[in-house]
Amino acid sequence: MSDEYDADHDSAPLLGGQDAEGTDHGTTYEPGRRRGPRRRRSVPGCLAVLVALAVVVGGFYYVVTWGIDKVGDQFSSADDYPGPGSGEVTFQVHSGDTATAMGRNLKAEGVVASVEAFIDAANANPESSGIQAGYFPLKKEMAAADVVEILVDPSNMVKATVTIPEGLRVVDIVAILAKQTDYSKKDFQKVLDDPDRLGLPDYAGGNPEGYLFPATYDFGPDASPESMLTDMVDRWKQAAEDADLETAAADLGYSPQELMTIASLVQAEGRGDDMPKIARVIYNRLEIEPNPSAGFLQIDASVNYALGKPTIAVLTQAEIDSVADSPYNTYTQKGLPPTPIEAPGDDAIEAASHPADGPWFFYVTVNLKTGETKFAESYDQFLSYKQELRDYCETQSDRC
Repeated sequence: MSDEYDADHDSAPLLGGQDAEGTDHGTTYEPGRRRGPRRRRSVPGCLAVLVALAVVVGGFYYVVTWGIDKVGDQFSSADDYPGPGSGEVTFQVHSGDTATAMGRNLKAEGVVASVEAFIDAANANPESSGIQAGYFPLKKEMAAADVVEILVDPSNMVKATVTIPEGLRVVDIVAILAKQTDYSKKDFQKVLDDPDRLGLPDYAGGNPEGYLFPATYDFGPDASPESMLTDMVDRWKQAAEDADLETAAADLGYSPQELMTIASLVQAEGRGDDMPKIARVIYNRLEIEPNPSAGFLQIDASVNYALGKPTIAVLTQAEIDSVADSPYNTYTQKGLPPTPIEAPGDDAIEAASHPADGPWFFYVTVNLKTGETKFAESYDQFLSYKQELRDYCETQSDRC
């Protein structure tokens, strides 16, 4: 470009502007002349830059602040109450609860200030992995460490511990439950009167006798008569499964209900290692005809059940005769009683399911203190053992 062109360009008016003398040239475009650059206002551009800069700075401030807060959270203590707390809260630890699940439930009930505080306290206590399911007495607004200290000790559980010994009848079991819980005998009887609520096996025929399993139970504060009795039936189901009761009954040629009746007789008559041998005597007397008392079990415990009395060591003839027509009188009625006579435990069920092998037809407990029991193949041998028992009773009349 020549200097002359530049001079002409510099003197050209702006489109829609004025010349040096102030003359308005309108918007006429002159061909041959280069259009000059248009001047732009600078304020809007600066404002946009400032806004963009503010957004960047604000975002940076937010990110930095968030990061500082997150890092601070890692090194600061979780919200926790100072304790010791107030009021009463019965808190339930469910089976399978994790520390997080317990923490959430504790926070929801106002016991701890935060889930994190409880988790930290649990992690700091080496015994926390052994927390058991159950109910525990806590307070509102407790220190998390104090909560963990209570939960790790099972002796702190809120529960009614009830022990049902082996060999009890339903009426005896109900008496214990009524004595050791907040419910009456009538409360339990209402449930027993509707046996479908118990979950009994079909072959029980709606009769709970023998199916309320003897064991130690820890009933929580929300336990009801129905749940307690159902727990006992469920525990029986476990024992029956462990002994493979139904398969064993089929193998022996009996119904499961008959096997349970035999187990109850074994429970009433024996103990320990003698139980499988007593079971064999019962099966032998039921099955083998060439014996002095074929088919007649002659078991005193069953007659006692007919009499409605606890076990008596030696029955009188008058007592036997008084219930001669009862199906539970195994001196006058052949075969098994119609139902179990009491609640057998694991050992008795196992013995009835898997009896010992042997030729015995009789047994006599000759020492009621030690439980020593002798087994006989012949009637004469049995009579000698009976005399041994009589001799014992003459010197130990308080036990006979």
